[in-house]
Amino acid sequence: MIVYTPDEIQKRFGRLFSQRLLVMVDEDAGRAEILEECRCRGSIEWDVMNRKRAGGAVTGITVEGTSMTMQAKIGHYPARFGPADQELGGQALEGVEIQGDEVITSWAGIAGAGVGVAACLPQAPGVIRTEYESEDDLKIGGARLSRSRIVTPRYEKVTIGIDDTDTKEEGATWVLASQCAEACTIEGAEYLNMRLIQLNPKVPNKTTNCVGSALNFAVRPDKIDELLTYVRDFIQENAVSTDTGIAVYRGIGLPEVSPYMTKVKTEVLNQQECENEAARLGITYIDTCAGKGRIGALGAVLWANEGIEAAGLYGEHL
Repeated sequence: MIVYTPDEIQKRFGRLFSQRLLVMVDEDAGRAEILEECRCRGSIEWDVMNRKRAGGAVTGITVEGTSMTMQAKIGHYPARFGPADQELGGQALEGVEIQGDEVITSWAGIAGAGVGVAACLPQAPGVIRTEYESEDDLKIGGARLSRSRIVTPRYEKVTIGIDDTDTKEEGATWVLASQCAEACTIEGAEYLNMRLIQLNPKVPNKTTNCVGSALNFAVRPDKIDELLTYVRDFIQENAVSTDTGIAVYRGIGLPEVSPYMTKVKTEVLNQQECENEAARLGITYIDTCAGKGRIGALGAVLWANEGIEAAGLYGEHL
């Protein structure tokens, strides 16, 4: 076994293109979510198509510019790996395993894709170390095949829905949510993104546009409580409404598709039914206002990872 740190890999191969590798796991659900950022859009797109074709541990992938987010299964799985062809992917994620407070992802790549798994990803910010079976895995390029085991810190995913921080006279929930996320300095809490969720604009009790906000974080397990306390205090101290709702889901993917995904965009709901649905799905409220903002906060969590359609009216697509 050969082990390299990111600095050692960079010294051997020079600075390459990976800008971030972050792995979140949900051990109870057997799921992982892997965020990868690169300076090269072309390599991200090629890797996505080949990893999807190869299968292995991958269950789904989305792309935004030079970033990809992979959904994966925890465990090791045979991949349809080899030179790119109708049935084979030239790069593959073969496994995800949890070892204490670390996560190990196992990769295979051939030719240029081997450079990616042996030299590029291993020097990404966020990597602790990379393990290679032999020196042959470090002979990259040409028609060579390489495998690597990349070790990263263990993160969990936390999704936070926020609504009703404003009034008709002042405030904007998306601004406050974004300010909260960007002001967070908790070590071990990585801000991923903010999403706006269009709720039902025909409800009678609303501000103007009827929009909730969702924040996604990758968080070290021992920092989750600290993050939630920070978010609750920041939002409630700066909100201008007494109806603010803050809902939280810990995990990758909800246990099932909720009928309230449709309802929050199309119906007039009451607070009690939304609190009941949240409890059924394992979503908790951390606000102390206990007001109608909990309706939109639930909707924000339900749509927080559903793509651009979250921002549209129900049924709208690009």
